[in-house]
Amino acid sequence: MKLRAPPFLFALTVLLSAPPASAGKTLDAIRQRGELVCGVSTGLSGFSASDSKGRWSGLDVDICKAVAAAVLGDGEKVKWTPLNAQQRFAALQAGEVDLLSRNTTWSLSRDASLGLHFTSIVFHDGQGFMVSRKSRITSATQLANAEICVQAGTTAERNLNDYARSHRMRIRPVVFDNFEASIKAFLTGRCQAYTTDASSLAAVLQRETRHPADYLILPELISKEPMAPVVRRGDDEWFAIVKWVVNALITAEEMGLTRANAEEQKRSGDLVAQRFLGTTEDTGKPLGLDREWAYRAIRAVGSYGEIYERNLGTGSPLKLPRGMNRLWNQGGLIYAPPIR
Repeated sequence: MKLRAPPFLFALTVLLSAPPASAGKTLDAIRQRGELVCGVSTGLSGFSASDSKGRWSGLDVDICKAVAAAVLGDGEKVKWTPLNAQQRFAALQAGEVDLLSRNTTWSLSRDASLGLHFTSIVFHDGQGFMVSRKSRITSATQLANAEICVQAGTTAERNLNDYARSHRMRIRPVVFDNFEASIKAFLTGRCQAYTTDASSLAAVLQRETRHPADYLILPELISKEPMAPVVRRGDDEWFAIVKWVVNALITAEEMGLTRANAEEQKRSGDLVAQRFLGTTEDTGKPLGLDREWAYRAIRAVGSYGEIYERNLGTGSPLKLPRGMNRLWNQGGLIYAPPIR
């Protein structure tokens, strides 16, 4: 009588005998070039902005540095490509950048029709409004007949029109091609209000206004804006790498791993930490990377919590509360699948 193995045993055998993932064409090109080409904003405090010496910082910047550290061994091996809202998708589609990490909202139309893949959500936001306190407007419901500055090529433009229709309000959008022009128009009194993501409004308030106390961010949020790094379709290996680097940063915060203690934890007796950091297991093999990919990402930029704190939180000029961007086990929405 011939014995038959249970189905689950067969499936496990197939899984364990599967070959490692190949690197993929994008990773091959990055390694040959020796740097990651990352598309970022033209300048948005807290997310991606450069200083007078050309040094870039921000949450989106740190995502790129983490990916570079994981795949190239050095978080500084990044070429920064500033892109405005209208350029960003075309640049990624054309292969001018390897990764778009630029406060970009994940939506159905973008996900399904542009030939792109959104990876993992790195920031949950919502669209809001900013007004001058002189206007005495304290609620978005008082914006009827107002001229509102908005940037073209963003979800904000459509959300504004949807909000006006749903509330049966006559709102007059004043549309500008780029961020700088839209802000300048609002601050010089061309519009009664300015609308964009609430995090961007906080950045504008702190960095663009001479007297922040003269302006008010209204309490209403009129949309959901989940932001995620974006890659081209057609390279599943690269898609997986970017996605799991982000997940590693989130997992590190869950585990209490930081930029400062990662080296110590790598040598500790904590088996979970050792597996995650590549001491006892090779989680990089299925990604086409080596076993220390996650360790290098954490050493380069720290955990998600550290990234948030220095760029957007109390350690930054913006001082944005974590809110929805707390970990899932702390009442927030930030969550990563298990790395095992």
